[in-house]
Amino acid sequence: MSVLERYEPLVDDFDAFLAACERPLPAVVRVNTIRTTTERAVEALADEGIATERVDWHDALLRLPEDQPGANWPYVHGWLHGQEEVSAVPADVLAPEQGDRVWDACAAPGSKTTQLAALMGDTGRIVATDNNLGRISALRSNAERLGVTNTAITNEDARNHSLKPFDNREYDRALVDVPCSCEGTIRKNPDTLDEWTLDHVHGIAGAQKGILRRAVQATEPGGTVVYSTCTFAPEENEAVLDYALAEEGGCRVVDYDLPLDHAAGVTEWDGEEYDPQVAHAKRIYPHHNDTGGFFCAKLEVTD
Repeated sequence: MSVLERYEPLVDDFDAFLAACERPLPAVVRVNTIRTTTERAVEALADEGIATERVDWHDALLRLPEDQPGANWPYVHGWLHGQEEVSAVPADVLAPEQGDRVWDACAAPGSKTTQLAALMGDTGRIVATDNNLGRISALRSNAERLGVTNTAITNEDARNHSLKPFDNREYDRALVDVPCSCEGTIRKNPDTLDEWTLDHVHGIAGAQKGILRRAVQATEPGGTVVYSTCTFAPEENEAVLDYALAEEGGCRVVDYDLPLDHAAGVTEWDGEEYDPQVAHAKRIYPHHNDTGGFFCAKLEVTD
């Protein structure tokens, strides 16, 4: 059985799912509203002979007709950033406000960090954490190119992150877009599944649980934590949420509006049953919206 075939019980139209996974991923860029507007970016690209298609659900996303979104001056000057369409979901769900204290727990290479900064009008404070020093170089480079000034970058294991970094205060919000088995990126990286093993899934799920638990601990009551992955594996998705609900407590999974076709989180898998709250999470499969695969859940910290 192939890796993807294990998910046939979860997918509404499995043949369409497999067909979508075999197609190349459309090229998409996010307009960096710290430096410009979507209208100005569209005009600049048109002047360069590059046609664009607006993404109907997101004002700052543009589809391009070619595979090299960085080969133009608006990109070089920080007006644009290459970002897979569905990758823009978590920051929008987190919905940070100007002046917020935000932790991006697994930040590199910075697509979501810089999106958060733009949503905040480059105000407030973002702490962008990653344990991979090499990837932090890309994070720093992207933040500088896009003109982000409200972000501090730290090299550390998110599971050991300070709980009250701001004058003995927690974060208002935390984004937990964890490293994962990356099954949902197969359209961009066709070799993703070549070295896939269930042992790796179970192993990385342990790290994911620790990072999510730390994010809940580091966010003040009434605050928001968004948990996301680019994998289909329930072991890395609903099972991680179930763990946080059972072991950490002080949080609940809440529903949210998502202007994309999606499926609900699954409440049982491979003989395991999960807390019914995980059904509020969203599963986005490649055939739903002609995107990559994604999983996103919103948690409210209660105490």
